Amino acid sequence: MATGNGGGAGGSAGQGGGGIGGGNCEPELSDSLRTFGAVLKALREEARLTQEQFAPLVRYSVAYIAKIEQGKRFPPRDLLDRSEEVLGAVAGRVLKAAARSLTRTAGLASWFRQWAGIEEEAISLYAYECAVIPGLLQPEPYIRALFDRRLPPLSEEQFEQQVTARLERQRLLAERPNSTFSFVVEQALLDRRLAGAEVTYALLSNLLDAGRIRNVEIQVMPRLQEDHSGFEGPLYLAETVENRWVGYVEAHDCSMLVTDTKAASAMLQRYGKMRSQALSHQATASLLEQMRGAL
Repeated sequence: MATGNGGGAGGSAGQGGGGIGGGNCEPELSDSLRTFGAVLKALREEARLTQEQFAPLVRYSVAYIAKIEQGKRFPPRDLLDRSEEVLGAVAGRVLKAAARSLTRTAGLASWFRQWAGIEEEAISLYAYECAVIPGLLQPEPYIRALFDRRLPPLSEEQFEQQVTARLERQRLLAERPNSTFSFVVEQALLDRRLAGAEVTYALLSNLLDAGRIRNVEIQVMPRLQEDHSGFEGPLYLAETVENRWVGYVEAHDCSMLVTDTKAASAMLQRYGKMRSQALSHQATASLLEQMRGAL
């Protein structure tokens, strides 16, 4: 397991689709991340490869490679080995040396960057939330309401950066038609009517729209549910292209990336049980329509 700090999935997990209402989806870039990205770019260009040519050779998307070169994503460990296969042994040694100098600023932000990268490449992405609507499903009015209530308060510039970053993350739903997205959300989050009826109407409409996407399934966990396996709190799961499951959990500006196979398996079992306990996708859509009509 690896622990981290900074925004994530709920806030989904938040900033990106993990922080709980807050955190940093695109934390302030560290010099070491920028340096690593610049080194990777230089080595790629020395090999006379464009990002579009290089990305499939190392089995990552062009967008993900671009973010690593910009210093916006923490490079996954297997990228080093794959890059060496493509760029050669000398380039591989240079990259590994650059990787040893990487720092995880604020301790935690880099782990969210790693999770964000996992999300972008995932073939399956699951989320259970009892604290806040997952970030991938948040409409802009709801996002603004969350950050408006964040403590300590954000500056105007930070506020707008957070909103933009979270909206940018939501492109995953449209850009990954072959990935499976599943969300289980507590009904209490809808009953709460955070920021009032107008914001709640936008939220319900957004959930209905997202639920119509062919590869997206949204389920509401009823208020009254005696058999409920989600008592341990929010969780996020991703299946990698190697069919390996990775988990992510967040709360109060701290986060944990779960890479241990047994721990991730236990999370997957709990999530599977919750899917059977929640309303079906169709029943959820009916409930959302009723709730929107009652506003």
